[in-house]
Amino acid sequence: MHPLVAEIENRSPAGIAAALGRLIGSGRLAPGDRLPTVRDLAAQLEVSPATISAAWQAVAGAGLIVSRGRSGTFVLEQPQHWLPTRSKVMAGRQQPARIDLSKGTPDPALLPALGPALGRVSQRAVTASYHEVPVIPELLALLSTSWPYPVEDITVVDGALDALSRSLEAVTRFGDRVVVESPGFPPFFDLLDQLGLTPIPVPVDANGIEPEAFAAALRRGPSAVILQPRAHNPTGASMTVDRARDLAQLLEVTKRAADTVVIEDDHSGDISTAADVSLGHWLPDRVLHIRSYSKSHGPDLRIAALGGPTRLLDPIVARRMLGPGWTSRMLQTILHELLSNPESIEDVAEARRVYARRQSALVVALASHGISIAQPDGINLWLPVLDERDAIVHLAAHGIRVAAGSPFVVEAGDTTPHVRVTAGALENDVEAVAHALAGAARPQGLATGALATRWS
Repeated sequence: MHPLVAEIENRSPAGIAAALGRLIGSGRLAPGDRLPTVRDLAAQLEVSPATISAAWQAVAGAGLIVSRGRSGTFVLEQPQHWLPTRSKVMAGRQQPARIDLSKGTPDPALLPALGPALGRVSQRAVTASYHEVPVIPELLALLSTSWPYPVEDITVVDGALDALSRSLEAVTRFGDRVVVESPGFPPFFDLLDQLGLTPIPVPVDANGIEPEAFAAALRRGPSAVILQPRAHNPTGASMTVDRARDLAQLLEVTKRAADTVVIEDDHSGDISTAADVSLGHWLPDRVLHIRSYSKSHGPDLRIAALGGPTRLLDPIVARRMLGPGWTSRMLQTILHELLSNPESIEDVAEARRVYARRQSALVVALASHGISIAQPDGINLWLPVLDERDAIVHLAAHGIRVAAGSPFVVEAGDTTPHVRVTAGALENDVEAVAHALAGAARPQGLATGALATRWS
C-alpha cells in the first residue's frame, strides 16, 4: 500500500491533494518519486478515477508533481536552475490555473496603450554620439518636477532591480550589513547573497518599517537600508509621512549609522493610492530614490529613474558607461510621452482606481468569512495561513494559484506563515475566491473567530 493511502483523511479531491502535499512537504516523498497510477489509487481508496485525477491536477497546479505520460506521475524536482534561489521558489512550475493570483504583475488590460506613444516618437530619439548626456532633457525636466523631494541629480536605468543593484555596488563592500524589510521582495535577498552582503531583517507594520526594530538594526552599523515607501511588496503597506520622519531622525541620531545610505524602491509609483513619501525630505544627501514604471506603464519597458546626491549618482553613471552605456533614448522618449500625454495619464489614474476597488472588494469579502485585513495599497495582499504548503494545495484544488510566502522572509520560520495574493489581478469571482482563501487561511473545523493579519 502506498504511504499516501494512510495519510488521507478526507477522500475528496481537496483532501487527497492536501495529503499528497503534506507528504511532499515533509520529505516523505522525495523529488523523482513515482506516484501510484490513478486507477490503482482509486481502487485502494474506493473512489472514482475522476476524483484522483482532480487531486493530481490540483497538486500539479501547485508545482509539486508532473505527469510524464505513460511513464507515470512524479514528484517534481526544482525547475529553472538559472534563477536565483528565492526567485526559483517563487516561479515554481507554471501549470495552468483558472485564476492566477501569484505573479505580482500589473493587469495588462490596465496599462496605458503604447501605440500612440510609439507613433509620436520621432528622430529626436536617435543618438548622434556615444557621449551625449544619459538622460534626454525633456524627460529629466519632467522627472525633476515630479520627484517627491528636491533632488540633486537623476539618471535613468534599466528597471528597479538594475537601479538597486548598481546602488548597492556603489555604497557597499563585501561583508557589509544591509537593513532589509522582512517580509520583503525576494530578489532583494538574492541580490544581497550575490554581492556577499549580510541582511539585517526588520519587521514591517501597516505604516512601514517598525522604528524600534529599525533603531536596533542601525546600531549594528549597516552600510545601507533598502525600503519600499509605498505599496510594499508583499504586504501592501505604505509608509506615512510621520513614519518616514521618525526613521530619518533615527538615522541622524545613531552614531553607527552616520554613513548609512537609504535606497528606496518606489516600484508602484502612480498606481499607488498613498501620498508620495521619501526620507529624502530630511536626508537628501543620504538617499537614493528609485521610481519604477513597470507596474504603472508596463514591465517590458524595463525603465526606472534613480535620483540622489551627485556624489552617489556620478559613480553609478560612470560605471554604466563601461557596460550598457545608457538606457535607450528611444525608450526614454516613449516614457516621456506616456508621462506627459493626458490620455496616458488618465489611463494610469483609472488603473489606480481599479486596483483600489479590487483590493477593497476582496478585503470586504474576506471579512465576511472572518478574515480581517486592512486594505493594502497597490496590487498585492498578504494573507496569514496556518500552513503555507497546505494553503497552496487547497487553493490549487479550487483552480487558484497564489505565491508561497516563505521566499518573502529573510529566514524561514521567523514569521507567521503567509501567502501573497495578487488581488489586483482579480477582476471577477471575488466571493468565490474569498471563500477559497478563507478556507486556506483557516481550514474547516478550526475556530471561526476573526483572523487578523500580522506582517512580522
